[in-house]
Amino acid sequence: MSQILPLDKKQLRACLLCSLIKNASQFRANGCENCDDILQMRGSMDRVLECTSPKFEGCITSMQPEHSWVAKWQRINKFHEGIYAIVVYGRIPDDVEDELDRRGITFKPRDGSVKE
Repeated sequence: MSQILPLDKKQLRACLLCSLIKNASQFRANGCENCDDILQMRGSMDRVLECTSPKFEGCITSMQPEHSWVAKWQRINKFHEGIYAIVVYGRIPDDVEDELDRRGITFKPRDGSVKE
């Protein structure tokens, strides 16, 4: 795993769509490994600030998400390995919600407001 996180949690952000945790510079440089085809954060700090949140709780390191019951429980078992927030507060931009609708993808916020 090539992701290195700063010691200061204040610098970290979580993707509002998948809950991947990185710092803003990492999102700007590489986008989100799981969601960049939809969120298109690569190269745009404005987009990073819209599509990620500094407000999140807990974290899970997932090295083999496809084999982890915890990853399945958190709905990250089909994502890349990485560090994920347990709860992420914030709302995805309207254009992202519209794109998910067009693709037939049901968005479930990661703030606990929607029960499984």
